[in-house]
Amino acid sequence: MKASLLFVLACTAVLALGARADTPGEPKVLVQKVQELAEKATAMAKDAFSKMRESEAAQQARQWLSENAELAKQRLVWLKEQLADLWKKTPTP
Repeated sequence: MKASLLFVLACTAVLALGARADTPGEPKVLVQKVQELAEKATAMAKDAFSKMRESEAAQQARQWLSENAELAKQRLVWLKEQLADLWKKTPTP
């Protein structure tokens, strides 16, 4: 997480330098350009973090499924047996 934040800050610095190169001598325009680029960088960082969280959630779900697949199979077999016993006990009209 810290490395990602440092990367975002480095990108923002590079964008600020690029904005300064595009608009020499005009501080208001420079500030506006830096703000626009910072907003874009923030949006990109949020999107990257969102994708990372989704990826982590999917990974956790896969891990849970792999760890609990056998238990789920055992429970389904048990449930099937219980239903079969219940079906046998039900009187037919």
